[in-house]
Amino acid sequence: MDAQRALLDELMGSARNLTEEERRGHKEITWDDKEVCGFYMVKFCPHDLFVNTRSDLGPCPKIHDPKLKESFESSPRHDSYVPKFEAELAHFCEKLVMDLDRRVKRGRERLAQEVEVPPPPPVPVEKSEQLSVLEEKIKNLLESVEALGEAGKVDEAEALMRKVDLLNIEKTALTLQPQNDKVLMLAQEKKMALCETCGSFLIANDALERTQSHVTGKQHIGYGMVRDFLAEYKEAKEKAREEERLAREKEAEERRKQREKEVEGRRRSGSADRDKNRHRESDRRDRERSRDRNSRGSRDMGRASERRHNSFRNGGDRSRDRYREHDRSRSRSPGGRRRRSSRSPY
Repeated sequence: MDAQRALLDELMGSARNLTEEERRGHKEITWDDKEVCGFYMVKFCPHDLFVNTRSDLGPCPKIHDPKLKESFESSPRHDSYVPKFEAELAHFCEKLVMDLDRRVKRGRERLAQEVEVPPPPPVPVEKSEQLSVLEEKIKNLLESVEALGEAGKVDEAEALMRKVDLLNIEKTALTLQPQNDKVLMLAQEKKMALCETCGSFLIANDALERTQSHVTGKQHIGYGMVRDFLAEYKEAKEKAREEERLAREKEAEERRKQREKEVEGRRRSGSADRDKNRHRESDRRDRERSRDRNSRGSRDMGRASERRHNSFRNGGDRSRDRYREHDRSRSRSPGGRRRRSSRSPY
């Protein structure tokens, strides 16, 4: 029925049965609406796992639509919504598993209880005599069966064996004593085992068919899916946290190396600046020394020229002085005055 309804929805739309007025106010459902089951969209809905079992959760209150699931899987927003839906499903499954684990714990405690079955009371005298008569009959019949078997009378031997079986049943009924129902139940549970996956009680060493029937049952498979999903989800989260931690460590290491590189660059830059400053200072000092040398050379050349000029001027003055002295000496002599007076009108 649901498959036919889904097919009609796909062919004619979900509003196929609505009137014109109802269609005006009709809103087309999309996968991201609150009415749509996110569990069903991303993985599975737990409400679908335990139908008609002891763990039945009842029908899911939200929409399960394969067409909407296909739309979700092909949506460009699929990857951004998957973590949200998976986290909600994991939270719901954790509550289921917590309740189940409490039930499993109670089952273990129940099986761990030591039940002492009281010894059977002594058989009354009347029943003891009846048992002796039955045992004698059974012994005689078995001897007869053996003889008939050796004689080849198979049918007669089988008839006597049926009588032996009936006598054994009667003997067992006389042997068993009525016991307390609770003691019998607990004694029987001592022979049972507990399924750790779904919390069901199993008969220890039961037939393979019954064990296989339990393993393939809805409850066992459903809780197996829930547990597997939680294990995978936690493993993925742990892996993501580990990758995030490694990424943070790598980023911190890169920042540390970058800081060291910057410090080294500043150190080298500072060293280069100091070298440049030293070179500039050295060049400046060299230029100053050169200017000083040039200035001293110019001053020395000026002094030398001045000395030469002064020497020349002093030499000329001395020559003129000597010449004047010579003239004066000549003028003081009688001949000299005559010669000078003859040369000069003054």
